[in-house]
Amino acid sequence: MTARRPTKKTSKRTAPKKKPKAPARALGNPTASSLVREAVRRYAASDLVFAHGTTDPVAEAAFLLCETLSVHPAEFDRIAKKPVSASQAKRFRDLIAQRIETRRPAAYLVHKMYMLGHPFYVDERVIVPRSYIGELLDTLFDGGDLSLIDDPSNVRRVLDLCTGSGCLAILAALRFPNATIDAVDLSTDALDVARRNIAHYALGKRISLHPGDLFGAIGNARYDLIITNPPYVDAEGMADLPRECEFEPAMAFDGGADGLDLVRRILGEAKQHLTLNGGLLCEIGRGRDNLDRAYPNLPLLWLDTEDSEGEVFWIAADAL
Repeated sequence: MTARRPTKKTSKRTAPKKKPKAPARALGNPTASSLVREAVRRYAASDLVFAHGTTDPVAEAAFLLCETLSVHPAEFDRIAKKPVSASQAKRFRDLIAQRIETRRPAAYLVHKMYMLGHPFYVDERVIVPRSYIGELLDTLFDGGDLSLIDDPSNVRRVLDLCTGSGCLAILAALRFPNATIDAVDLSTDALDVARRNIAHYALGKRISLHPGDLFGAIGNARYDLIITNPPYVDAEGMADLPRECEFEPAMAFDGGADGLDLVRRILGEAKQHLTLNGGLLCEIGRGRDNLDRAYPNLPLLWLDTEDSEGEVFWIAADAL
């Protein structure tokens, strides 16, 4: 019989403690915020322009990541410290690489852009939505002390010229609950995109689309409000457009030699299509000096937003 050697008992006090399992992100899963920082570093080494709904590299990277994760951009802070799966991180990094290599606007990569928090489908048939008119509809047409109209519920008819993706027509429908909206564009391709967005918001009974050239598409109709973001880039600006803008329809930019070809026509005909108490809200980008020289006696009210100064004007019907 073989005797067993006694085993040494280990006290619970001296037993080695087990190390806790490392969290998933320590094993290689990046957080949302770290992915955005990584993208910004990659952007910094490239020659990109940020002017398509997101105004800086951080905002664009966060937008693309949120689209990858199917999260609204306003919710980014909530997910910033959460780990992102390897497959989602790869999709995001692929988007960033595509953005840098092609210079295609981010909105076209994911077929979406937001205005006032509302999503809109976009593709290369329409310009990427980025009008300041959306913000102004929200802040200066609310019936408050600084409102340009007394009561939004009294606005019954709105005209949106050069509607593109239909985003401003939709925002007008949401701002003015009792209004019907006519939306006009020369491009039937653009109207197809607008139709898709209108269907998404179930506004087909309130928004009508009209193919045609400005007021020629709506006959003798009159409106309480006309909104328009027409082509307004002058010849010099057209020659200097960044590569990102080359993916957008040129007709959505080209405003002629001084950028005012369509603006002149709109100012010349708007009075015939406004009600007595109506008005025109028009965006012209950086064309204010040209417009002031062309119409020195026209009492235009220049409106500022959080990110713009003197790029949108308002004029009442009785001043035209």
